[in-house]
Amino acid sequence: MNSRTLPLLAFILLVTLLVVGLKISDRKTLIPSPLIDKPAPAFNLPVLGEPGRVLSKSSFLGKPYLINFWASWCVTCRVEHPVITELAKRGVLSVVGFNFRDESADAQAWLARFGNPYEVNLVDLDGKISIDFGVYAAPESFLVDPAGMIVFKQIGAMTPEIIETEILPRIASMESRN
Repeated sequence: MNSRTLPLLAFILLVTLLVVGLKISDRKTLIPSPLIDKPAPAFNLPVLGEPGRVLSKSSFLGKPYLINFWASWCVTCRVEHPVITELAKRGVLSVVGFNFRDESADAQAWLARFGNPYEVNLVDLDGKISIDFGVYAAPESFLVDPAGMIVFKQIGAMTPEIIETEILPRIASMESRN
């Protein structure tokens, strides 16, 4: 091998690794949740704007629901909000807001400004429940079946495509089992 062949082989190897890496990263990557097909974590949280009213996981059993962790300080939550609003308007499931590490006054002002698509908003001010759910940052959403089992997790903003390809088919599957 002469001195020019080795750099050429190294270059070809580097290009090959780059192409393979791009093809791998081009696929959708999901962070798997250890909670899929397991019961949703227990919670007892106050209702936003009604601190004397507390709801628990058992309050939502019997019908599918989507838990959406959101916050007024979350820029991506603002982007996601119209998608959550449209999903709630469809009426195919309850959308439950978990206001995440946010001041209640800020959260209420945000909902007054942008609209409130949630059946109810629960307050997770200290973030302890979000830790139980494995939430890294808002927004994150969990689809929970009527028995209280988590069947899907979305990290980041919910999109119309995710609603159509992930949420609605799972809800249809739940209905067909009844």
